[in-house]
Amino acid sequence: MGQQQLLLLVLGIVIVGLAVVVGIQAFSENQQKANLDAMVNDGVRIASDLQAWSLKPQAFGGPGDGESIATATFADLGYATGTVTGCTGYGNLNGCYALALGTITGTGLGSNTNNQVTVAVTGPTPSDITTTTSSTAGGGGDAGDAGDAGDAG
Repeated sequence: MGQQQLLLLVLGIVIVGLAVVVGIQAFSENQQKANLDAMVNDGVRIASDLQAWSLKPQAFGGPGDGESIATATFADLGYATGTVTGCTGYGNLNGCYALALGTITGTGLGSNTNNQVTVAVTGPTPSDITTTTSSTAGGGGDAGDAGDAGDAG
């Protein structure tokens, strides 16, 4: 009887150990995906602000011509830069973003540095925003996603 109880105890410990490992792995993958989703949200928000800025008259702080998306800076859009250590452009808890020629590129921070987001703005309408994302979890190729964010706003 003692040997059977010992076997059940060892089996129980192994099952609990496996459950903990699987739970930790699922949490890490979910954290990576949540960060990527937040970065896409940030990129589309910045793209929307870029479009709104490009349509403003000069008297209200815009370029006045509706065609200056490529010349915008984060300062023009009202975003503070240099607030996140190691980030030369705009940064927040989700990632570090750069703006050049109407394209916003973002890289995740901390343990999410494999997350990459690119949001391209080609004009002033919502259908002129396109997003591309990539994420490599654990060193292997995980996901590549391209889509049109025109319905987002």
